[in-house]
Amino acid sequence: MSSATVELAAAALGCEPARIAKSLSFLVQERPVLVVAAGDARVDNARFKAQFQVKAKMLSHDEVEELVGHPVGGVCPFGVRPGVEIYLDESLRRFDTVFPACGSANSAIEVTVTELERYSGSLGWVAVCKTPQ
Repeated sequence: MSSATVELAAAALGCEPARIAKSLSFLVQERPVLVVAAGDARVDNARFKAQFQVKAKMLSHDEVEELVGHPVGGVCPFGVRPGVEIYLDESLRRFDTVFPACGSANSAIEVTVTELERYSGSLGWVAVCKTPQ
């Protein structure tokens, strides 16, 4: 089964979409940056700019695999190319476990938020997304 989108991953795993840990790919001052956020979270442009001092600019479909090392639909915070900066969004903290992808459009793994923080090589927590109320 495909897990290329939040909705497909949630259906395949039998969990709520919010528990899918999606990896959003940006270009920040010529550096690839991943922000891992809850599946129901949306980037808040003002918060992103306050955190990174630039407007949010997502990588194009063609840039993702080249710069990050994973294809669109399988982007995850594990095994990325050297130089990719990884941050975890606060939207994930409300869950004990989440499901990030594992590098392909048909893979995911359940990890605790603490494990995600440890194994992703995250540079820290950010608050650049908003979640539905």
